[in-house]
Amino acid sequence: MTDTRPTPRLRHGRTALALSFFVQGAIFALLVTRIPALQDRYGISDGLLPAFLAAVPVLAGLGSVGTEYLVRRVRPGQVLRWVQPVVSLALLAAGSGTALWQAAVALGVFGLTVGALDASMNMLGVSLQRAYGRSIMLGFHAAYSLGGITGATAAWVGAREELPLPALYAPVVVLLVPLAFLASRWFVDQREAAPPESPTASSAAPAAADAPLSMKPLMPLCLVMAFTYIGDSTVSNWGAKYLEDVLHSSEQLATLPYNLYMVTTLLGRSFGDLGVRRFGAVTVVRAGTLLAAGGFAVVATAPGPAMGMVGFLLLGLGLCVLVPQTFAAAGRLFPGASDAAVARLNIFNYVGFLVGSPLVGALGSAWSYRGAMLVPMALVLATMLYARSFAPVPARYGDGHERPRTVDVG
Repeated sequence: MTDTRPTPRLRHGRTALALSFFVQGAIFALLVTRIPALQDRYGISDGLLPAFLAAVPVLAGLGSVGTEYLVRRVRPGQVLRWVQPVVSLALLAAGSGTALWQAAVALGVFGLTVGALDASMNMLGVSLQRAYGRSIMLGFHAAYSLGGITGATAAWVGAREELPLPALYAPVVVLLVPLAFLASRWFVDQREAAPPESPTASSAAPAAADAPLSMKPLMPLCLVMAFTYIGDSTVSNWGAKYLEDVLHSSEQLATLPYNLYMVTTLLGRSFGDLGVRRFGAVTVVRAGTLLAAGGFAVVATAPGPAMGMVGFLLLGLGLCVLVPQTFAAAGRLFPGASDAAVARLNIFNYVGFLVGSPLVGALGSAWSYRGAMLVPMALVLATMLYARSFAPVPARYGDGHERPRTVDVG
């Protein structure tokens, strides 16, 4: 009987990658929870702020596209190892400048490199999940949520103590960058992760790897990714501002929605893999969609900050399962070309941010921020139309036999 237990190499790779997700969660939280402080530091007007917020996902999308071609020559683990320090240093630069052009350059570098970072992280996660033979993808994103909680908590302390941004960002970067760089020595890439008995390592694998990557079967997952990140960007980019300006909370309290959101994403993702193994990805995705839609409804109708934060809690529980399962489903669809599938799917992460941030801002200015919350609610609900795309689909290989959990890429 074949021993299906993960090897020490795979376990070390899983731990190292989880640490990388943790660091990125902390860095991103430190950026988005202090957007009002960045706005004040550089004198960015409310009219100009959406343009700054939109530029980051546009550049990140370009970074993700470039990563698809880069990993043909350089393994995803090497890409991740070198871009993660750059992302962290770009955050520090964004908090340390004084001129508007300095903010633009720092955020531009942040955007380009974060696209490569997100794509390469999830490439490694998909290949490790395939090697493990069970759902572990939600666990990586749980580590991201834990990092987000850490970063958002640091931001809350910074706001309470009125720390300047350089004093807040510098210690975090100095601590986390060397830690992540050291852990990167244990990253496991796709060719190292594929077990000999897996379809990707079988005689059918060359045909799967050489087949062109078609966007048609991937498109439902791309739409789900975009809808989810429209919802996520609403929380990360507008949560603090919504609580402060619409629900009339204090500046210190306004840092909490993202933190609460990340706490519930951590809880949901920590147990999400067990839910997928027991009930299946389709059921988990449908339940998450309904919870997220309910969260937006609560936020839109909240009479005050306390109820608004309840809405953000529901949002975290609902949205948290969608992105990891979308990446996992893409890996199943294209087992021989999962790196390319993840890179293309990851673009729609930034499409969601690109649409979500300006959309909510424009609707909030022209209409009301409460009404604006109903739009991401409706888009997230549209995920129900594509829930079946997360089901395992049999694949027919060149030997004429069907194998579960993948589809033909031809």
